[in-house]
Amino acid sequence: MYENTEFSTSRDVEAIQIPAGTKITIPTGTPGVITQSLGGGYTIATNFGLSRVAEKDGDALGLEKSESQPTASPNGAKDGEVSEDDVWNQLRQCYDPEIPVNIVDLGLVYDCKLTKKEDGSTRVDVKMTLTAPGCGMGPAIAHDAQSKILTIDGVDEADVQLVWDPPWNQNMISEAGRMKLGMI
Repeated sequence: MYENTEFSTSRDVEAIQIPAGTKITIPTGTPGVITQSLGGGYTIATNFGLSRVAEKDGDALGLEKSESQPTASPNGAKDGEVSEDDVWNQLRQCYDPEIPVNIVDLGLVYDCKLTKKEDGSTRVDVKMTLTAPGCGMGPAIAHDAQSKILTIDGVDEADVQLVWDPPWNQNMISEAGRMKLGMI
């Protein structure tokens, strides 16, 4: 939606460098281009390299907040029951900031387990990997997945673990992901 939009930061803005995953502050007046706007954040290119800026800081890039976007997930428990589909739908809203395909279609999510707790709430445990073990964005992507899962009504606990076995490879990308990447 905002891809290839040029900007000059209107204020200092916190960002996460890609692929290192280190936090930086991009100063007011820094010019750049939005390269990707998926999953509730923006990947930007500036003289600091590629970085990820949270959706809440879109105003620093000259973007207006969209009032049509809900702050919580429209997905929720039906009659108090959380379904695995609810979780998978939220995970499809998470993106690797360098790749315009969600983490599910990239084949990064290996396991999703829901546990009903005694108080009626649900705990979700997810095991996922990354396209490369050395990617510094891993903790940020895992945190994004956890945050999105926690927006589901009825989920009060979520744990997203990064695992390396089996190692990820391109054969794990779904057909939809392959089409998006031009691999078919």
